[in-house]
Amino acid sequence: MGLLSLSALPPQIKQYLIITGNYWAFTLTDGALRMLVVLYFHQLGYSPLNIAMLFLFYEIFGVVTNLVGGWLGARLGLNNTMNIGLGLQIVALAMLTVSTDMLSVVYVMAAQALSGIAKDLNKMSAKSAIKTLVPADAEGKLYQWVALLTGSKNALKGIGFFLGGVLLTSLGFRGAIILMASLLGIVWLFSLLTLKDDLGKAKNKPKFKDIFSKSQAINLLSAARMFLFGARDVWFVVALPVFLATTFGWDHWWVGGFMASWVIGYGIVQSFAPYFTGKKQGKVPTGRSAFLWATYLLLTPAAIAVALHADFYVLESVVVGLLVFGAVFAINSSLHSYLIVSYAGRDGVSLDVGFYYMANAMGRLIGTVLSGWVYQAYGLEACLWISCFFITLAAFISFKLPDKQ
Repeated sequence: MGLLSLSALPPQIKQYLIITGNYWAFTLTDGALRMLVVLYFHQLGYSPLNIAMLFLFYEIFGVVTNLVGGWLGARLGLNNTMNIGLGLQIVALAMLTVSTDMLSVVYVMAAQALSGIAKDLNKMSAKSAIKTLVPADAEGKLYQWVALLTGSKNALKGIGFFLGGVLLTSLGFRGAIILMASLLGIVWLFSLLTLKDDLGKAKNKPKFKDIFSKSQAINLLSAARMFLFGARDVWFVVALPVFLATTFGWDHWWVGGFMASWVIGYGIVQSFAPYFTGKKQGKVPTGRSAFLWATYLLLTPAAIAVALHADFYVLESVVVGLLVFGAVFAINSSLHSYLIVSYAGRDGVSLDVGFYYMANAMGRLIGTVLSGWVYQAYGLEACLWISCFFITLAAFISFKLPDKQ
């Protein structure tokens, strides 16, 4: 019965479900891999800065991939860029199945570089494809679909964090990697057989220089996104897991489980973001919305930093503060994800979306490097004040965004 009802669905819905399934499977392995690398190399005695360096190429190649990947998606079709991303992730996982003595910093950075390329090809393809599947006049539906895809992805990334901690404890690093590569291989084969050949392919082949030809709205939104994600990752990526493990003595299960719960909750809030930003009144987000929600976000890291400085219920302040930050950040992220898909041109949509997620990757790169370096040198409180500064910049830039579609 389930298969019959699935076959009766409209083609657009079928493609959306396949794209979402691909994105989910990829995200699960990506989240698990990130937690595996952080916890395993912390266990081996790596410093926070060295752990951050393991992700350096992951983020650098994410920047390049989004820039070039949008152009490739417009020329080759989003089905091909999505499948290339899945295939590269399998190769990256396979590289990490070597013996422990071969897992040098440079080698792991190279594997993470491939994983970074894979992740951003996959994400850019999934987000761009939605624009091609929703009618041009259905902005409310577009916002709902983008929020659902983004939110469900982050919920699964959180499950991936938890899975990474569980797999490291039960199967060890190598066993966990082999299992994930095998399961992702099955998804990749299914995707090769089912995704449409012409998904998102531009009618007029874009020139390479077109990757930089953006409207003012897209340039502003991209800059705001860069600082927004830098503000999250400067304390979340390396500083927070290491802080929880060293300050409170949490083991892999507790760190992985807590980070997982946070990202799952973050994803759930993202999925329901339209209901927090005026869907009941028939509204969709504008530049004004991005500015207001960024200013709300600013209060949380500032409050946590003050609590740390005053030594005021440190554990409770970090945990509660992180939950509030996650909820407000989720709404910021979701409305940003909608705005870029809305602002993007329909023909060759991946050019605009790829450029935007290049800025997203740049923000993650800056945040990741600062997370390891600033935490090692000055501690979590300093990371939080830098987060406040980045959010202030994001709010200022968002103020200049168009206040209507």
